[in-house]
Amino acid sequence: MSVAAESLSEPHVLAHVKRRLFPDEDGTGSGPAAYAVVDTQFSSDRWLDDEAIPRTVRETLAPFNHVRLGNGYPDLVGVRTLESPFLAVERVGEEPPLIAVEAKGYTRGAGVDTRRGIVQAYDRLHEANAAYLAAPAAAVSETDRTLARELNVGILGVEAGGAVEPLEVPRVVGNRTSSEASAIRFQASAQGVADRSFGLNHPKNYLGYPLAHYADGDTTALLEEYRVVRATEQARRGAAFLGLIEEAPGASGSARRDGTATDPIVSLTPLGREVVRFAIRRHGSVEGALEEFASWYRSRRRFVDLAPAWGALARRVIFAYPATTLLVEELQRLHDDGEPEPTLPTLVEYLHVLHPTFTVELFVRGDEAVRRRVLTPEGDLVTDALEEGTVYHAPTVFQLKAMLYHAGILTERGAEPSRLEPTADVWALCERL
Repeated sequence: MSVAAESLSEPHVLAHVKRRLFPDEDGTGSGPAAYAVVDTQFSSDRWLDDEAIPRTVRETLAPFNHVRLGNGYPDLVGVRTLESPFLAVERVGEEPPLIAVEAKGYTRGAGVDTRRGIVQAYDRLHEANAAYLAAPAAAVSETDRTLARELNVGILGVEAGGAVEPLEVPRVVGNRTSSEASAIRFQASAQGVADRSFGLNHPKNYLGYPLAHYADGDTTALLEEYRVVRATEQARRGAAFLGLIEEAPGASGSARRDGTATDPIVSLTPLGREVVRFAIRRHGSVEGALEEFASWYRSRRRFVDLAPAWGALARRVIFAYPATTLLVEELQRLHDDGEPEPTLPTLVEYLHVLHPTFTVELFVRGDEAVRRRVLTPEGDLVTDALEEGTVYHAPTVFQLKAMLYHAGILTERGAEPSRLEPTADVWALCERL
């Protein structure tokens, strides 16, 4: 096999494409409104039994998940607004497109099955907005390009050095979205639980942010003055995840001339404005509400017991978070099935049967080593690994669970993965119907 062929096997082709379409813009593997996963078959040490997959390639491809679109499992599924050279139409509506990629590469003693890749990509268009074949550029024929144009499939030509060029550009189409595809959209949204998400474990920290933002004065200074929270950035991020505020696209703050950072441009959502109205109605002003927040400083009491009215509001806000709705509904079904107090591994195994993609994204850390430990190349759960606390995603098992506890939804607090004993970690509803 030639050097070029060795460097353009299917895993290498896919790694080059992921770097190009989903650049590591913020150190987490995705940029604003962007997220991508690669199929679990690429998490293996070897490809087609006779070729090792270098660890550097696996790290580029991570996180892994087994996402069903159409009649199969694409090699890559992601959400991102791509540059115009890659799409004939940049977006459908306000959301960035859901993208599916089928990769083909050189194999020992065989050519590149480009035609099959085009047909597989076409099948993904039942649920994706754009689909591509990714293959070595030299292996793509004029016949392939004609077929791709007829089927509205893009072709990404990959060179041995890693360059990726669009050989055929697809039109973006609007399609129905399955629950599996919705899980990837969720991760790419402002509310997705990826590497950046909830950093604080008390709902008052997030409810206080829209109040301080609405009040006269600097938001950070007010949050500190009223002893709501010192971690302003984490409070702002959590408020965005809960849908209380919106940050301007790409707004992560900028630098003043003296080198200090400015706050990003933030606006209240309808839900955030309702929190402000609640505060004014109950306390006469947002400043009055913030004074009440100050009186809760360092209290360890459950929020719904400490401040019942605010706790009830927190419950409404947290229940509007998409992951909460799914968790509560499935915990109720577990109760109906005779499991009123499931442990964390039991819950994850149960959820994975019904919502496999969403479950992995919500509970399992995204780094390459963890996903390989928890998922087989076929996308099945390795149940023994679920007994290790370190495989779990902290924003879910610690921060989100703690907020569900404070809001009176769950019976127990969360725990940091380093302290987590999964088989003793109970996820039970306070009120079971």
